[in-house]
Order: sequence, then C-alpha cells, then structure tokens
Amino acid sequence: MTSLRLEHIVKDYDGPGGRQPALRDISLEVADGETLAIVGPSGCGKSTLLKIVAGLEFPTHGRIYYGDMDMTDIKPQDRGVGMVFQDYALYPAMKSKGNLAYYFEHHDYTRDQMEERVRRTAELMGVDFQHLLGRFPETLSGGEQQRVAIARCIVRDPTIFLMDEPIVNLDAKRREKTRIEIKKLLRTFGVTTLYVTHDQQEAIFMGDRLAVMRAGRIEQVGSFDDLYYSPANLFVATFIGSPPLNVLPAAVSEGRLHIAGQSWPLPPELAGRLPPGPLRLGVRAEHWLRDQPDGLPLEVSHSERIPTERIAIVHGQWLGQRVTVSLPLEQAETSSGLARLRPDWEQLLYFAADDERVLASPGPPELF
Repeated sequence: MTSLRLEHIVKDYDGPGGRQPALRDISLEVADGETLAIVGPSGCGKSTLLKIVAGLEFPTHGRIYYGDMDMTDIKPQDRGVGMVFQDYALYPAMKSKGNLAYYFEHHDYTRDQMEERVRRTAELMGVDFQHLLGRFPETLSGGEQQRVAIARCIVRDPTIFLMDEPIVNLDAKRREKTRIEIKKLLRTFGVTTLYVTHDQQEAIFMGDRLAVMRAGRIEQVGSFDDLYYSPANLFVATFIGSPPLNVLPAAVSEGRLHIAGQSWPLPPELAGRLPPGPLRLGVRAEHWLRDQPDGLPLEVSHSERIPTERIAIVHGQWLGQRVTVSLPLEQAETSSGLARLRPDWEQLLYFAADDERVLASPGPPELF
C-alpha cells in the first residue's frame, strides 16, 4: 500500500487546430489507504487522468509518484495497479476462476500459490461469490460480471486501485448493492483508490474526499462539507448538491443587498466582506426563511413530496426568478408562510459576477 502524488500533470493531444490540452497542470495528493472520488461532467478529463496514473498514457509534462517512487516513465505492467472499467473486460472464453487466475498462470507462481490467491479473494468477496467461479461471463448478470472484474483486480494485491465508472452500466437496484459491496472491499483492503464517476451521489458515498474537475482542471478537492458549504467557485457550488443551487443576480451597495429592485440590509460582518457592485447569489434549497417580516411571496408552480426525508421540494417564482425551496413536509402543506419568504443571508454563497470565484460562504455548520 502506498500514497499517490501527482505534480503539475499536463496532457496534450494533437488536434486539427494544433495541440489540444486534455489535462491542465493537475497536482493531487492521495493519502495511503484513502479513496479519492473524482467527479465532473463528461469530457472533463477524468478517465484520461486515470490512464496516466495507470501508465496507459504518459503525461506531456509533470511527474507521478507512488509513495516516494517516481513512476512517470514506468510501464503499466510494472506499476502494480488494479484497474476496473465500466465495461468489465472479462475474458469470455474463461470461467470466472480462470479470469482471476490468468495473471498468475503467466507469471512465476506455483499452482498452489495461484489457488491460494483465488481462494482468499473469493472469501473476501463474500459467501455468495464462490458459485460464480465456475461460470462463464456470458452466463453472469451485469452486477455479477462487475464483481468478477473487481475480484480480478483484488487478487493481484494491487498497490493502487483505479476505478473508472465501475457501476454505471448496472440497473438502479444492482448499482446500489454493488456500490455498498465496493465500499466494504475498499475499507477491508485499505488500498489507495481513485474512483471516477459523473454521479455526485456516488462520489459522496464512495470517497473519503472529492475532487471536482472541469475542462481538464481540478477545481477543488475536499470533503463533501468543504465543497458544499465552502465551494471555491460557482461551478463547484452548482455541481455539488441536490436540489441544484439557486443562482440569483444581485448587487451590493452601502451595506445593502439588492435583488430585482428590492433591497435588504446585510449583516454587518457580511457587509464588510463583500465589495460593492454586482455579484451572483447562491441559495441552497434549504436556506430560505419563511414568515419573515421583510419576506416576499413565492409563486408556487408545483411541489414534490419526499416522504422518506419528511420534506417537500417546492418550485416557483420569487422576484421573477425561478427558484427551488426545501421545506419540512408539514410546512409545505400550507402556503401561508410562503407569502413572506426570503433567503437566510448568513447561510448563502456570494460569488463574483465576473470570474465566479467565491466572495463569502458560511462554512460547514458546527455539530455541537
């Protein structure tokens, strides 16, 4: 087991207009045994980054370290990496056991050593994994094929796990179950892991920390609370969280916040931190206050009840802006408080209008 460090990784490809950047000056540190979930929209460079860590591609610039060892120019077969793809990539002519044993059959291992590795891995994969060993891939469900692919990765005792959308092809029920199984395995092995997904909920569940990517860059790395309550910029704030962040055009002048012709006095601490002029206001669905003397009406268009969480998501117009409001279920059943609604100024995110960097944020709430 080892840590992972990337220093100023750049990857360019030749394109019709010349060199096209795929990764732009990426630096990361992943602690020994940590799972870092990498999340971002399609085409942002997540899979390219995994391939470079694995050695399937080489960076244009930058260095890759496993612990203190420089692995930048090391061939992929010599890196000790276990990689799981979304398409499983099992050998169709081999039973599951053969897929697990293939590496050992082609390297300097005795049959007893090979059998022991396969037996130990099958035990770690759970009591219901043993019956998969005698079956061909075509007879397995998608979830079962993915379990075999993960076991094939584990059986070699990899230094680092790299997982690229490993459960994206599964149906919702199997995806949830497999996600839990993978999480248990990662905890059992304690292997340093990069886990790529476009699904923020999956990233939050799987990762000890999250890295948000956009257009070949790392926008921010941190815990879910870091990204949710203290995002680096508007992109991170809108990417993390459900329902999506409400974004309202606003302006600050003489200690007051102006929105669509209305204004409110800012708390003194906030007024001192925000520069005068236009900005963009980020309001989480749960950060609205009802029954406020200085509140204004929400024109409700529709609402969604979520009984399992005892909340309702209310959609409507507030000062001419489309917004989403999260309310306790019992409060959503009456619209009286929605006639005097406003954001909770101290819980909001304030972004620069030009470059969308964060100007002020509440930070994670105190637990005690």
